[in-house]
Amino acid sequence: MTAAHQQAPRTAAPAPARTQRAGAAPAAPPAGGLATSHRQRSATASSGRSGPRRQRVAYLYLLPALLLYTAFVIAPWLHTLELSFYRWDGVTAGTWAGLDNYRQVLTDPQLMGSLWHALGYIGFYTVLPIAAGLVLAAVIGRARQGRNFAVARTVLFLPQIVPLVAVGVIWRWMYAQDGTVNQLLDAVGLHSWTRAWLGDFTWAYVAVGLVGSWVMLGLCLVLFQAGIQKIDTSLYEAARIDGAGPVREFLSVTLPGLRAEIGVAVTVTVISALASFDVVYVTTGGGPGDTTTVPGLLIYRLAFTGGEVGTACALAVVLSLLISLVVLAIGRLTRERA
Repeated sequence: MTAAHQQAPRTAAPAPARTQRAGAAPAAPPAGGLATSHRQRSATASSGRSGPRRQRVAYLYLLPALLLYTAFVIAPWLHTLELSFYRWDGVTAGTWAGLDNYRQVLTDPQLMGSLWHALGYIGFYTVLPIAAGLVLAAVIGRARQGRNFAVARTVLFLPQIVPLVAVGVIWRWMYAQDGTVNQLLDAVGLHSWTRAWLGDFTWAYVAVGLVGSWVMLGLCLVLFQAGIQKIDTSLYEAARIDGAGPVREFLSVTLPGLRAEIGVAVTVTVISALASFDVVYVTTGGGPGDTTTVPGLLIYRLAFTGGEVGTACALAVVLSLLISLVVLAIGRLTRERA
């Protein structure tokens, strides 16, 4: 055989990969994959079961506080609601009155007048302290002299520590005919302005309201100062670079940064205004006439001296609903938008 007829050796071609036939069972995954998949399913099921369990445990921790709140707040309020439908003097057996007590609350001029007086006190307990507290907090924050203003903060916050009965006694003495207020007016040549402030039909309401403003000012100031400290200082620096003055800086940086604190201050002060009792009772007792009466004072009179427990309970329910509605409205208005 010649070389021309010699053939090159043939190499074996690789066998084509076998494709899985239709209908054949899939290949089994490796054993490690099965274990991993099983662990993942177990962890998912365990986490799903642990969610409700954790919630139950959290409720168990809250249970003591919830029991106390139910015993001392919810249960008495429900009992007050029940008594509001009866005509009862607090001693003898009561008789069913239906909605008569509520009708009396909404139609009696004295009872409705007390509700309007409480709403009017919002201007003194809320608007004035918050406005003054914002200005003072901004001035103190801009001055950056904490030691110089520490004494002022302490003095302004003292009414929150002193009992309101003591506050009422102090201001009753200051508003007297020979009290501090009239002495100061005499000293500056305003003798014609001196008067018995708490006995004047025109000025008694204003005089009591200003006491509430003084009481709430320290609380608002401390809240706003704490809020200013959490505002990023770079915002103030950027405002100054853009040429903003103190007023513009306050309106553009400080005021938006204090939105949450303003909401808290409005809520607390509005509740104090609507539920006021101590200062009015000690200073004027609701007088002269009915010019300074508030719902809390009339509830006390009706229940403990007037023998009209049902009417007092109806007024208390109306007052609590009014406070709840106002607080809910404030919360909706001051809620931070996403």
